[in-house]
Amino acid sequence: MKINNAIEVLDRMRLPNGAYTASISNDYNYVWIRDVVYTVLPFLQSRSDRYEKAYHALFDLFKRYEWKIDIHREKKPIYLFEHIHSRYSTELKELSQEWGHAQNDAIGAFLWGVGEGVSNGQKVIRDDKDLAIVQKLVDYLECLQYWQAKDNGMWEENIELHASSVGACVAGLHAVKMLVNVKPELIRKGEETLRFLLPRESETKETDLALLSLIYPYRIVERKMALKIIEMVSERLERTNGCIRYQNDQYYNEGSEAEWCFGLPWMGLCYFELGLYNKAYEYINKTERIIPDNWEIPELYIGGKNVPNGNTPLAWSVSLSYLFLNRMRSISPSQLTGNDNA
Repeated sequence: MKINNAIEVLDRMRLPNGAYTASISNDYNYVWIRDVVYTVLPFLQSRSDRYEKAYHALFDLFKRYEWKIDIHREKKPIYLFEHIHSRYSTELKELSQEWGHAQNDAIGAFLWGVGEGVSNGQKVIRDDKDLAIVQKLVDYLECLQYWQAKDNGMWEENIELHASSVGACVAGLHAVKMLVNVKPELIRKGEETLRFLLPRESETKETDLALLSLIYPYRIVERKMALKIIEMVSERLERTNGCIRYQNDQYYNEGSEAEWCFGLPWMGLCYFELGLYNKAYEYINKTERIIPDNWEIPELYIGGKNVPNGNTPLAWSVSLSYLFLNRMRSISPSQLTGNDNA
């Protein structure tokens, strides 16, 4: 398997402005803030300019709508369209279509990616204007009272308080507290919410694939909780072609829940983060089975049909699969023969 074919596929989804489309399909030929954050993770520690150029594009997007951020640093948004939008055209402009734009995790993800970029020597911040945007986004989360704000969550669906959204914001605030002013209580309140909610995702969902983000890439839960989350996801959500997002998910459900391909390498990455290399190793074959020779990994397999949907390739699927397989290359045989200590 030519692992570097993954980069060629991602490059086909890279736009002239540096951002990425979620897919090249008609339905997903848009730019999602969150998807860009996950798509460029393979370049976090590379010398290419893909990581920083993607963030420059997102900074430019935020500057275009800085007037909106300024309003909602002072006044909570009421309607969905008043939130910082989660999805944009390939020209990085808002779309008029109604959408579940209350996605606090996308803002948290962006802040986390900025902080991680700076920590890894990426020149994501070009000037004081970029830095001012970071501060304004922190203020935006404070105005929202993100720690108790109901939002659409990672999957852009029902409005409720999501642990994965709160966790993304906590991770983002931690990541930028050396760059801008982040009040300690902003982080503390989010951490208190997580202690109350976890291991549940929300009032209606006992577990959810989105919770893996708290282990990788955010690394913000203690080991005992991380093990509980991954155990629940594995037992209840893992399937043959991927993981279902949550039980009774109706998206592309034609008899059973759709199986999201990036769930398998994501599980592997989480086990890798926890140092459970033997468990991570089990996901190499599981991941390789869903990767076609051309590396055009789909979003999901339609529930009940065992065929991929049209959002192929999905940048997020390609990115996490590449990251996981590349990481497992660094594991020596001696690390795999030892006993994993949970």
